[in-house]
Amino acid sequence: MQQRGPAVRPPIGIALDGDLGNRIDAVLAVAMLNGFTAKTEARRISLSVSRPSVASAQIADVVAAFYRGRPMGGAGGGVGAITEGVIGMPDGSVPGSDSPVLAAALSTKTSDGTPAYTSAITGSVNTAESAVLIRNLLLAQHDGNAAIVLAGPATGLVRILGLYRSGPQISAKCKVLVVAAGSFPAGQPEASIKSDVAAARKLFAEWPTPIVAVGTEVGAALPYPGASIDKDFSWSPAHPLVDAYRAFKPMPYDAPASALAAVLHAVHPDEDYFKLSDPGTISVQDDGSTRFTPAVDGKHRYLIVDPAQKDRIMSLYTAMVSAPPAPRPGRGRGGAI
Repeated sequence: MQQRGPAVRPPIGIALDGDLGNRIDAVLAVAMLNGFTAKTEARRISLSVSRPSVASAQIADVVAAFYRGRPMGGAGGGVGAITEGVIGMPDGSVPGSDSPVLAAALSTKTSDGTPAYTSAITGSVNTAESAVLIRNLLLAQHDGNAAIVLAGPATGLVRILGLYRSGPQISAKCKVLVVAAGSFPAGQPEASIKSDVAAARKLFAEWPTPIVAVGTEVGAALPYPGASIDKDFSWSPAHPLVDAYRAFKPMPYDAPASALAAVLHAVHPDEDYFKLSDPGTISVQDDGSTRFTPAVDGKHRYLIVDPAQKDRIMSLYTAMVSAPPAPRPGRGRGGAI
């Protein structure tokens, strides 16, 4: 009988929950995780949208399917027409006018006038309840070998806390929760927090693992360079991230990118890309602002930009975000599973 060697611990698994309909840095974060996957430094284990929005879920589906190597839209069928992954979305009432900022990217046409992208998602029935999806995929990970990145409202993610035995399960599997929201140490109200103050307040108060917050000040100091959109994606004749970036606001612009900083810290927390605050506690105020109170036994910290690392970080951002789809894992003996 053949002897099996010890199980190889895979790279860290990242569950990304983001406001992909309204935050371009959340879309960039999906691309960045593809880049880390290509370098076998991380895996994206789940993708969910932060709000009940079918259009946002469609954007997530199109971008995720592109990085799975699906064919482009048009006469041959659209990206996401046949999906392998499942997009999570919190249960709730979808707005009657479900048209997030980035929805315009879905209307992009090819040269012959057919849709460049189509999604298999036609309604909420085609999505998974995000809290259950994240919890289930966390449970499939080695202990301490997963992290969650939140780049949007806490609406869906906080519901994990209400699932059966969620606390011990999260603590065992999830190394850290990195939240790309707020402003620190005590800044202005921030859109993702303001959109669901109650959920954000509960998340910071009850989440069982360490939390690292990435405020708007980090995203503003380290924006994704718009010039990269024009020069680094020529390998693809049509790219949903490029079309989303152009749909977000008139070019040229550099996009504040706290979600990219959050992903980078989740994947490489020990590489000194950022400084960390002392421990403390983050609380959420009624107006959507966040307040950090130092405490020796606090479970919360926030990222601080290190100017000496800026060039290093920007080079990594553009390389990871513009990377072509990662090779599909092999199957069978000797292949990755």
